[in-house]
Amino acid sequence: MSAYKTDPQIQRDVLEELRLDTRVSETDIGVTVARGVVTLTGTVASWAIKMAAQEAAHRVDGVLDVANDVELKLPGIGVPTDSELAERVRRALAWDDRVPDRQIHTTISRGVVTLEGEVDSAGQRDEAARAIRNVLGVNGVLNRLTVRKGDLGATELHSAISSALQRQAAREAEHVQVDVHDGSVTLTGTIHSWSERRAIIGTIRGTPGVDVIIDELRIDR
Repeated sequence: MSAYKTDPQIQRDVLEELRLDTRVSETDIGVTVARGVVTLTGTVASWAIKMAAQEAAHRVDGVLDVANDVELKLPGIGVPTDSELAERVRRALAWDDRVPDRQIHTTISRGVVTLEGEVDSAGQRDEAARAIRNVLGVNGVLNRLTVRKGDLGATELHSAISSALQRQAAREAEHVQVDVHDGSVTLTGTIHSWSERRAIIGTIRGTPGVDVIIDELRIDR
């Protein structure tokens, strides 16, 4: 397991992660850390940048929680009405071939998009939110999509996950244990990097019937 990090070390690492993330300009984001809890402040021009900063902070080893206090300041000219935004959001969902757009309904109020409906996997649920992050005028996303309960029992779903890992992330998942209960998947074991973790979780998210992933993986560096 990685050594204990002090708050100043975590702060430096978060700032470095922001600097390396091409979606975020680290000069726009302020970072403070107290007992492993990271607070992000500043002003950005889109919801996508705000979420990218949050994801970057969560990637840093030692971070326990992230408080995202980054504010949105959208350009005054060309900001769409909710009706115009609804059309843009619908197009963005339809253009993403990983999203079952016909199964998704949206409600928009003051730039905040609520997603509702039933999809086949946690991956589709997450991808729907990602698909609309860069739409100009989106101030926030409330993702209320649910995952359809598949026909597979726990044993069959476990087998489907194991097969998917063997096809897509066999090396990364070599020392990972998978426990399945009613659409909830718990991962335990030791891996070597964040990239391995992303590969494993990404593979499982795309498995039909998977609703929740409980990540108890440890990174051994």
